[in-house]
Amino acid sequence: MGYDDMSLSNVPPVEDKDLLIPKQKYLSAGVHVGTRIRTKDMEKFIYKVRPDGLCMIDIKKLDERIRVAGKFLARFEPEKILAVSARIYGFKPVRKFAEYTGATYITGRILPGTLTNPQAPLHLEPDVVLLSDPRVDRQIHVESVKLGIPVVALVDADNTLENIDLAIPANNKGRRALALVYWLLTREVLRNRGDIPPDGDLEESYEDFATRIMGLR
Repeated sequence: MGYDDMSLSNVPPVEDKDLLIPKQKYLSAGVHVGTRIRTKDMEKFIYKVRPDGLCMIDIKKLDERIRVAGKFLARFEPEKILAVSARIYGFKPVRKFAEYTGATYITGRILPGTLTNPQAPLHLEPDVVLLSDPRVDRQIHVESVKLGIPVVALVDADNTLENIDLAIPANNKGRRALALVYWLLTREVLRNRGDIPPDGDLEESYEDFATRIMGLR
């Protein structure tokens, strides 16, 4: 999926002053570029469909949900937050989120029983889970629902909202998109905890949250 079409006509009217970061930064990371498949659940988050069939996610709604998620996650003890990504592009963003916030994390293959089986090799008891993609991170999603653990999830146009307590509409497949969303979530959690000032920033840029793949910059 490419992000070469960054025309402002692909996003709803919104002023930079109303967003956490300038609109152009969202556009350059491709966080608004969804899939060609669109579920009924996600229609409320879709601003328009491009001629090539790609769904454009409403940046204002994404921005609003990141704010809400930051406040929500900040209420939990750091180590009781479990951030998950089975998709490789989410590995570094999730690790960085955990590094800054003190959250627990899992990247890569997730073994059955991680949450539900006390005898599992890696047994965790989180109070809330943060999923990079509920479809790919299905094992943790299913176990969280079974145990009644709140689920926060990044959802793309092709996801459903079933058993998700707080959805963050965003491109959850792109390398830079995942980096920017997790960078913003990290900053919002720290701001809401009072760990950094209300207008404070992280020491690193969102590019530092991006997973590096050989041949990619």
